[in-house]
Parts: sequence; structure tokens; C-alpha cells
Amino acid sequence: MTTESAAAAARATVYGYPRQGRNRELKKAIEGYWKGRVTADALRDTAAGLRRDTWEQLAAAGLHEVPTGDFSYYDHVLDTTVMVGAIPARHRAAVEEDAVAGYFAMARGTQDVAPLEMTKWFDTNYHYLVPELGPDTVFRADSAKQVAELKEALALDLAARPVLVGPVTYLLLAKPAPGVDPDFVPLTLLDRLLPVYAEVLSGLRAAGAEWVQLDEPALVQDRTPAELNAAERAYRDLGALPDRPKLLVASYFDRLGEALPVLAKAPVEGLALDFTGSAAANLADLAAVGGLPGKRLVAGVVDGRNIWVNDLEKSLATLGTLLGLAGRVDVSASSSLLHVPLDAAMERDIAPQILRWLAFAQQKTREIVTLAKGLAQGTDTIAAELAANRADLASRAASPITHDPAVRARAAAVTAADTRRSLPYAERTGAQRARLGLPLLPTTTIGSFPQTGDLRAARADLRAGRIDTAGYEERIRTEIQQVISFQEKTGLDVLVHGEPERNDMVQYFAERLTGYLATQHGWVQSYGTRYVRPPVLAGDISRPEPMTVRWTTYAQSLTDRPVKGMLTGPVTMLAWSFVRDDQPLADTARQVALALREEVNDLEAAGTSVVQVDEPALRETLPLRAADRPAYLEWATEAFRLTTGGVRPDTQIHTHMCYAEFGDVVQAIDDLDADVISLEAARSHMQVARELAAQGYPREAGPGVYDIHSPRVPSAEEAAELLRAGLQAIPAERLWVNPDCGLKTRGWPETRASLENLVTAARTVRAELSGA
Repeated sequence: MTTESAAAAARATVYGYPRQGRNRELKKAIEGYWKGRVTADALRDTAAGLRRDTWEQLAAAGLHEVPTGDFSYYDHVLDTTVMVGAIPARHRAAVEEDAVAGYFAMARGTQDVAPLEMTKWFDTNYHYLVPELGPDTVFRADSAKQVAELKEALALDLAARPVLVGPVTYLLLAKPAPGVDPDFVPLTLLDRLLPVYAEVLSGLRAAGAEWVQLDEPALVQDRTPAELNAAERAYRDLGALPDRPKLLVASYFDRLGEALPVLAKAPVEGLALDFTGSAAANLADLAAVGGLPGKRLVAGVVDGRNIWVNDLEKSLATLGTLLGLAGRVDVSASSSLLHVPLDAAMERDIAPQILRWLAFAQQKTREIVTLAKGLAQGTDTIAAELAANRADLASRAASPITHDPAVRARAAAVTAADTRRSLPYAERTGAQRARLGLPLLPTTTIGSFPQTGDLRAARADLRAGRIDTAGYEERIRTEIQQVISFQEKTGLDVLVHGEPERNDMVQYFAERLTGYLATQHGWVQSYGTRYVRPPVLAGDISRPEPMTVRWTTYAQSLTDRPVKGMLTGPVTMLAWSFVRDDQPLADTARQVALALREEVNDLEAAGTSVVQVDEPALRETLPLRAADRPAYLEWATEAFRLTTGGVRPDTQIHTHMCYAEFGDVVQAIDDLDADVISLEAARSHMQVARELAAQGYPREAGPGVYDIHSPRVPSAEEAAELLRAGLQAIPAERLWVNPDCGLKTRGWPETRASLENLVTAARTVRAELSGA
């Protein structure tokens, strides 16, 4: 195909779309099902309606091909586990008895059965359920969901493309099942898995699929020759199938690198590549391998993970170059639009001029359609759109919101001394222990306590003017009193105020810092039915006044036990926001760190002896390529030390991380120079404790003994067993006892029971250590 005909054939598509619905109808239906208020049939009807509405909206916007199979009740990797029949043995009976209930049992667990482990989807804040595999795993095809959803879209007379997690990525994301040799490599099951994918592809072809997309984002990471050989074999075998649809292999989040020639040569009909951010290198790499002659290229030129308007002229230039490298070039976002909110037009509290800088899923869809039209029909046909886009980009660049000279001068004045504590850890730990007077195996929680319906209603009433500030603050005081009283009666050693005033651990601070924008409807799925509203980091950051001191000080006035000051760290403030794309992340992190440093110092001045600065996103934001990691870790750890470096030696600094693979960042965890770190460990059976020990981590640590992402209440003996496992890796004088994460999403009955069991477990193991 000539360049001219490739341009004329250009079409618009996306890889995936937000699942929740305009008013989070899916979340409400699923949680209603969990509580017994919504039947399984009603849940299915709600889901089918949301899928239909999404496809019709995408088609009406001008997409030529809609994705199917990307919809999920909980997680698309869990859906893949069901599709290939890799149900863990402990869940099989539940799945066979009731497919819907069994599905959620795998995701959330039950009182008797633990769920699948959960961790971050590459470097995003989306969480997936980790497949559990072993040498005895038997795969069986079950593509009922994928086929049914394809037929739903085809019945609407739409061109539809099923989207599946690819077999190589599925196996690379998997872990050895409990009881399996931890050195077992799931990728060795590839030859066993490929026939199942062949059966699924055949079924989709029979159902009417012309194309099927197989997502292989794991191939953008550094891969061994054996892993690249597995990818080559997988697509050689799938490409050779006689009864299959056309195959589109997709990667995103970074450049393909050494995997690009493998896929370019594979006997598949197309590739979908990311051309944004660091993945822009795919353009030169594609030219270097000779392009994709005669094949389809889906070009991800609209950022699928951030919310700034696209530079249409820059994207058109990229697309124009790509026309000479493929038989056909289509236009898409760089990844699924799952990672952005639904519609910026729903925002009423953001100034109209600023709103024009933002593009959520619906706006990105329009950008994709505009680019495809300009590519296919010429730029004259989109002249008005290009002019408006230029004006929007210029408005943002010139805005005083974007640049604050005072903030920039302060950041430029930071020295190395500002990022160091006055004494090293080994010298300050004695002063902290003397000040705090804690027992062996001290108990604490991560920070938040259940956010009840009453608390959410109180915030809504305040926003609506149904109560005044005084009435709202009295409600917060009452909640803090109850939380402190419960912790004292339960026997926890280091307390928290419970964060009843906070809507979200990032948004709360963003609303109190200049340079941030908060949304009202910018919901993005984090996991399951957990949705967050990432704020928008739009300009230079500063702190007008203290943000947490008042409520922390009030909580401390109610007890003689230490109450932790609770802050969100600078890296997490970036990772769980939509960040600026007009300056290096390191510069933004330093600005946020300076604002938080003021808060830490004010907490200490008010008498707070323990300050926790949470950095759950430190590992999440780790670049996917090893070569890019040292520079990131340097500025990320510096930002944390800048936040905490101004406190006295006897003030204890905690940090917290959860639901990530920590082995890659153990040295960075040490470089934070925190005194205590708490980490997720319950679902991974204390793996992180072993990783810390293997690296010689010298500080105090609290690997979690209570999985808060499941409704089940762990028994005291179960928590004690995890604690004993932790002691095999971490000495008792450096081991803390705590849940995996904050308790915001849990209910009070399970929280009370679980924390009571946690304290009982700590006392039991203390007694064992003392010989009592």
C-alpha cells in the first residue's frame, strides 16, 4: 500500500475504556450484589447496559472500531485467569457452584479462603490479581465472556475487536502458587497455554471477529533472550493457526526495544505501539527494523494515561512519518483509556479556560477521531480544530498558574544538607526508643480508619450547605474521640487519629496546596470497586497554611500514647495525580517535598513524636526499563529526605508502601532514611520480610499481618503465624505489627475484630519471646 493509500485508510480506535459508567453505576451494582441487595441477574443487566452505552457513544463519536472484552467486573487479568481455566484449587468449588460468587471470592477472598494476591499493573495505580500457577496447572479454555461481549457489540451493527491479555504477558505476570517451589517459572507453561489461546481465537473467529488484539505490555520491560524466544515462539505458533482472526499485538507504557524486531517479524497482521513519552523511541526503532510493510499499525499518539490536551500538530507529524513505515496506519490512544476519567465536561468547579487544557476519555476519543480525519482527508478538514488546539496550548504555557517565581527560587536554593537528618539512623534510634517507651513488637495501624456513610454524608452536607463548618467539625471531633478510645481499649501502642476529615490521601493535600486542581467527577479505577479522583498537578506548588496539625494535635490531647502525624509523600503525590508534562518530574517532586517539609516541621513543633510519610507509589513509579531507574530513584529518595530531613533525632519518621514488588527497590527504601517502614505482606506470605533480610535492611519494619483488601477477619493465630514468619527474617527488636494498609475501605465490625486479633497475636508472640 502506498503512503497516500495508507493515509486514506486511516481509522480511529481505542484499546479500552473506563468501565464504571457516568455515575459509577457498576461500582454501586457490584457492592449491592456483595451486600445481597442486587441479584446476579440484575448485576449482569447493569453491566450489559454500560457496555452498550459505551460502544454506542464511541461509535457516535466517530470511532471506526470499538473494543470488546476490556470490560470487567473486577480485573481483566482475573478475567484472563477464568478464560484459560487457571482457577486456584481453593476456589474451584466456589466457581463451579456459582460463577459470579466464585469470581469475587478469587478477587476478595471469603472468611475461609484467601484471595489471589494483588499488585500494581506495571507503573500505573491500577491493581491486578496475580495468577497462581505451578507445574501441575491444567489450562482449559472458557471464552464465554469474551464471545458473549463480542456478539453484543456485533448485534449493534458495530465493527468490534476483542481485546485479550496476551499469553506471554499473562505468564510473565504470574507467580508460583502457594506450596509450589518459589523458583518455578510460569513461562515454562507456554506450550501448555498456547493451545488454549488457539481455541479461544477460533471461538472468537466463529463468533464474527475479524481482528483480535493480544496485549503484551510485559514486552516493553527488559527481557531475557529466553523470554524473547518465548514471545517469538508464541506468535509464530498463533500466527500459523489455520482457523483464526487477524491478530493485532499491542504494547504500551514504554518502548518495545529488543522485542520490536521479534514482533515485527512475527506472522501477525498488525502491531499497536505507544508513541508517547519515553515510548516515542518506538518511532526510530520501527524505522530501524524496516517498518511493517503490508501490515496494520495502530499508532498510540494520544496519551492514554494523562489528562492534558494533545498537541495535534505534533501528533500529525508523527503519524505522517509512520505512514511510510506500515501498510496501514490507524490512530489510537497510547494505552487503554481505563487510566483516565470519563468526561471533563462534567467538571463545574474548574474555570472554563483551564478546563480547555484537559482531556478525559471522551475528549481523547474526539482527539483520536480528529487526528484520523486529518490523516485520511488532509489537515484542511480539521483547520478549526488545529487552531483551537494551538490556542489552548498557548494559554496553558502562558498562565500564571503554571509558573510561580518564588516557588522556583526556593527549589533552586535546596542544598544536599537539606536532605540529611542531623544524625544517622544508628545514632538516633536510641533517642527515639527512650522518648516513645514502646514494648517489643509494637502495634500500630497504617493511618486511616473506616470511612462510614455518616462521615461521607457529613462532607456532602457541608458542601451542600445543609450544615455549617462548626457542625461538620464537631462531627469530626466525635469521630476522632471514638477512634482514639477504641485504639486505647484494644491495646494498640502507637495510635492514629483515623483521618475522618480526609476524602483521599492525595486529594486532601492537593486541595490545600496551590498549583493543584481538584475534580468532582474525575473517577479512575484503582482496583475492583475502589475508585479515586486523582487531582491535577497544574502549576508550581506551595503550602499556604498547615494542613494536618490541628486534628493531629487534637487527637494527641485525648491520649498519653503517641499519635502519628500522617502525610502523603512527594512521590505518591505525583504518582496518584495527573502530573505536569511541561517540566521534569524531579522538579515537581522537589516543589511538593518543600511544601510537605513545612508540614512535618510544624507537626514536630506541635509535639508530634512520630510522623508517617506514606510512599506507597515509590515502586509503582519505577521506570519499566532498568536503564532509566537510577535517575528516578535518585530524585525520588531525595524528595523524601527533603520532606523529612529537618526533624530532631528523637522524632521517629515512618513510611508505608503497599501492593508492589519491593525486591527492585530495597536499596532505595534504605536510602529514604526513614526509621520505620510498614509494607504489605499478608497476601504474599511475608515475602517482603525475606527480601528486606536478604538485602541486609538495617532499620525497623512492619510487614503487614492483616490483609485489608479482603472482608475476611484473620484469626489471632493466623496473624501470629505471619508474625512468627516475619521474625525469621527481621529481629524482634526491629519488628512492628500492623495491617497491610489503611482501613478506610473496611467496615467497623471487621476492623474491630481484626485489630483485636492483631493485638492478641502480638501479645502471644511477645510472651513466646520472653519465655512466659
